[in-house]
Amino acid sequence: MIPDLRAGLGLARSLAIYRARPWIVPRLAAFYRGFLRPGDLAFDIGAHAGNRSRALAAAGARVVALEPQQAFHALLARSLPAGVTLLKLAAGPAPGRAELAVSRLHPTVSSLAPGFAARMARSPGFARVRWDASESVEVTTLDALIAAHGRPEFVKIDVEGFEADVLAGLSRPVPMIALEALPETPEITGAAMDRLAALGDYRYNFAAGEQARFAWPDWRDPAAARRALADPSRPLGDLYARLEAPRDA
Repeated sequence: MIPDLRAGLGLARSLAIYRARPWIVPRLAAFYRGFLRPGDLAFDIGAHAGNRSRALAAAGARVVALEPQQAFHALLARSLPAGVTLLKLAAGPAPGRAELAVSRLHPTVSSLAPGFAARMARSPGFARVRWDASESVEVTTLDALIAAHGRPEFVKIDVEGFEADVLAGLSRPVPMIALEALPETPEITGAAMDRLAALGDYRYNFAAGEQARFAWPDWRDPAAARRALADPSRPLGDLYARLEAPRDA
């Protein structure tokens, strides 16, 4: 009974954080319209409370949303807009099953990344987070999603330290990708950028938090982006990668 109560409190807390500001979804939708056209396909990898899926749908995109956690998936199945394809899957380097480390009170920071929980427990920003449960989840790959649904124009990846592993399951470039970039883990973001470099010539920009605008005045090459991201005082946000040319072009 206590674990169920704790998980319920965590879900309620997440909803309060992500849905207490209803203006964010329209702002994000306007932001996404800057690089998505109506009917474009978008993948939301790690849908969590669903804000990004809602914003992508509001921008006119066809959305495939992945959320492996039971509680979030059940919530999204009841609340996402009609037309969003919701899959109870995680994404990774290969299909199969994996153990998701779950924080029942902070479920949005649950992770498949080995050692992520132990490392982030030492970070001041995660001092109150405890990864106190686990779920066995089914894992697919971006390549498999593309085979089933088509090549997306945009992929958003928010998977708490597992970003490079998700990209390891992608064998061809896509036009635009957004990765959560934690200031505490620059090497994880760097590994994701290394994977993208193997796929194509990408340029980068950054959006802090939920601000729905690019923080940098220009799109930067990988070296310049890495220098900016190495600043430990920078805010949490998303690193956007825009394809200039495929690696085999």
